[in-house]
Amino acid sequence: MTRADLVFTGGPIHTGDAARTRASALAVTGDRITAVGHDEVRELIGPGTEVVDLHGKLLIPGFQDAHIHAVYGGMEMAACDLTGTVGVDEYLRRIGEYAAAHPEREWITGGGWSMESFDGGLPTRQLLDRVVPDRPVLLANRDHHGAWANTRALEAAGLTRDTPDPADGRIEREPDGTPSGMLQEGACGLVGQHAPRATAADRLAGLLRAQQLLHSLGITAWQDALLGDFGGNPDPSDAYLTAAQDGTLTARVVGALWWDRERGAEQIPELVTRREKLSHGRFRAGTVKIMQDGIAENFTAALTSPYLDGCGCATGNRGLSFVDPLALREHVTALDALDFQVHFHALGDRAVREALDAVEAAIAANGRRGNRHHLAHLQLVHPDDVARFAALGATANLQPLWAAHEPQMDELTIPFLGPERAAWQYPFGDLLRSGATLAAGSDWPVSSPVPLEGLHVAVNRREPGADPGTPVFLPEQRLDLATALAAYTAGTAHLNGLDDTGTLHPGHLADLVVLDRDPFAAPAEEIADTRVLRTYVGGRAVFTAP
Repeated sequence: MTRADLVFTGGPIHTGDAARTRASALAVTGDRITAVGHDEVRELIGPGTEVVDLHGKLLIPGFQDAHIHAVYGGMEMAACDLTGTVGVDEYLRRIGEYAAAHPEREWITGGGWSMESFDGGLPTRQLLDRVVPDRPVLLANRDHHGAWANTRALEAAGLTRDTPDPADGRIEREPDGTPSGMLQEGACGLVGQHAPRATAADRLAGLLRAQQLLHSLGITAWQDALLGDFGGNPDPSDAYLTAAQDGTLTARVVGALWWDRERGAEQIPELVTRREKLSHGRFRAGTVKIMQDGIAENFTAALTSPYLDGCGCATGNRGLSFVDPLALREHVTALDALDFQVHFHALGDRAVREALDAVEAAIAANGRRGNRHHLAHLQLVHPDDVARFAALGATANLQPLWAAHEPQMDELTIPFLGPERAAWQYPFGDLLRSGATLAAGSDWPVSSPVPLEGLHVAVNRREPGADPGTPVFLPEQRLDLATALAAYTAGTAHLNGLDDTGTLHPGHLADLVVLDRDPFAAPAEEIADTRVLRTYVGGRAVFTAP
């Protein structure tokens, strides 16, 4: 009898298998699970077996994040970090202190500020000038669809009252047309391209910094949603390839190659070449990312009917479709024929419809090729389109943390959608009931990368730590914990093509997480209190809590 290298006993073990959801013991030999069961698994314990007694703590499959920007997140951890607060005075204090601590930096960069902190979501250049008047400052907001610049940064980029808005963005302006310091969508790149470029060493350090954090949160695999040059940010692909080649990449990563929305089908041969060059070991780049629209808070998410103004009247703005919808169908059909997976950013209901139309066109032309296309974010889904996910085999890639009442939702979104459309937001329950496959992710550094916080919101539709009086956000769209956990494990494993992960079966890779409690046995309101104690990738411990 072959002895196991690692055995967990004293469960519970959540297998993710609907036929046998629980076990109490699990064995690992090499990098794979060799037994799942109960006392009989102990027979595989030998002199060299490491035995982990769970003492009632829960063992689960490793979390997988379906939409994340790990290298960017890791790099931002070393830059001017404005996350964790919404206070304008606190932002300015941090920016001033960071600038004082880094006199060698030509530009002050970073981000993480929240639109809710400013009237209308619009900070000004004058605020930044108060704390850093002598150097350019460019700070991405929390959702990375906008940036805050000081006067020096605008001057460095040559932006004046005569500078036109780019086709895919907007320069916010003062009454006389002078740029105000707030840049939306593609306008961020007008300034970002002038900032000093991160080096290859910076990108690799960012990846390894992010990987350490993500493993500590129980994340064993992810899909990086943007490999390419965008908004002045450098392509992080080289960091993944270097780490995959030298063995420092311990996670399993799928990279989504950026579709340049200013170009067309002529870039497809380049994407084919990049797919072949970049795939190595635990990293492969067989996905193409198409950002079809923006976000609701700055009125660039693509809607089927106009946004409302502050008085509740219809405006002339329906948001932006970054890729012409007819061209999108042609591009997705061509990519599908070449066996690329397509990862859509689709936030507004028109963008969702345009993405589904493109998937439908690809199926009509090519048949079902099993490329596992998926739509991320899905803030607004028209009821007529919910059932199309299952019919087309398109995975619903959810970012659950956003499905709650908070200031950006209540002050910057709902009033401009109106009650009918506001009720179409983040329809997790409807998608599940329609038969759609659900995956889940964070969009970090846009929002917290902690999967247990995402699980908490998916189940409760309230933010962790919310006041008990906070209303549940569209309670009919709540998921049960088992379904939400499956989205973060088996669902994303399916999306990533990692079919031998996501559930705990003999023969599957031993990507495992030990939690400090069993959240199934506690009130749903306490899910976010759960912590990760250990994370394993291929049976090897990559994180152990101190």
